[in-house]
Amino acid sequence: QVQLVESGGGLVQAGGSLRLSCAASGRTFSRYNMAWFRQAPGKEREFVAAISWSGGGTDYTASVKGRFTITRDNAKNMVYLQMNNLKAEDTAVYYCAADYSVGLLRVDSTKYDYWGQGTQVTVSS
Repeated sequence: QVQLVESGGGLVQAGGSLRLSCAASGRTFSRYNMAWFRQAPGKEREFVAAISWSGGGTDYTASVKGRFTITRDNAKNMVYLQMNNLKAEDTAVYYCAADYSVGLLRVDSTKYDYWGQGTQVTVSS
């Protein structure tokens, strides 16, 4: 069982930066691949970034490559999403998710086992 709590969202101007944090509970955190998803009003939830259990592998959706960076600290049970050069289209609720699997990082939200409550990111243009 893993519980996830996101923080770090807020209002920022276009071109600015935010760092989202996801605090995980549970002794087996290091066995989970982790990801960030986002959902904008009226849109489906979409994959943003994922990181393997070891931190050695990452994946990003094309629209955030070069601007967002996902990292994790297994000693602290934390996952982070550094977001730079934010754009208005990045406005959404951002969710942290955990996938108890070994293998390829997955972009399908239905494959993830645990979810946080979300944190709002609003980028003003």
